Amino acid sequence: MNARHTLDPAALEAAIVEKLRTIYDPEIPVNIYDLGLIYKVDVNPDGIVKVQMTLTTPGCPVAQTFPGTVESAVLSVEGVIEASVELVWDPPWSQDNMSEAAKLQLGLL
Repeated sequence: MNARHTLDPAALEAAIVEKLRTIYDPEIPVNIYDLGLIYKVDVNPDGIVKVQMTLTTPGCPVAQTFPGTVESAVLSVEGVIEASVELVWDPPWSQDNMSEAAKLQLGLL
């Protein structure tokens, strides 16, 4: 490859998190990041991103398509040259994963 410039992984991760906050769970009116569905965002300085995420239940109606939606969103962030999304079920999602803001929004606090 040609000469690449190294990105700031922390800044790129912050931009990715902001993008993830624009994606909403189809069944709960909260974004997937504050809902706690994103377990890990791994950003390397070359712009390669790996995301580990889960869904609220394995039977979620968007289980087949949602990782692709998340991958497309991550790829749309400037500086990301490659993205992959892994759907994991362990540990299982619970309401404890939600941010305080999400719990407040859903009336759980």
